[in-house]
Amino acid sequence: MGHILHDWNLEEKRALIQKAYDALPVGGALIVHDTIIDDERRQNAFGLLISLNMLIETEGGFDYTGADCRGWLTSAGFSQTRVEHLVGPDSMVVAIK
Repeated sequence: MGHILHDWNLEEKRALIQKAYDALPVGGALIVHDTIIDDERRQNAFGLLISLNMLIETEGGFDYTGADCRGWLTSAGFSQTRVEHLVGPDSMVVAIK
């Protein structure tokens, strides 16, 4: 899911993650790629600005921290999750079913 989840409110984010989990075979992976905000909300100013932009342009969309995303993934049933910083303001969360 590349730059997908930040468009939606929390309930819709969780529903999309659950649908991905349900569609994957055991051992399958979901990769969430976004301008994920650092857990302390101090480093990724771009992610924070994108979150503000999502609040203005969408009905409930917002950016989120790696810890937030990992929590949603775990709640959906994923057994392993990890956050990896990519180039620039982007990061990915990898989840294994």
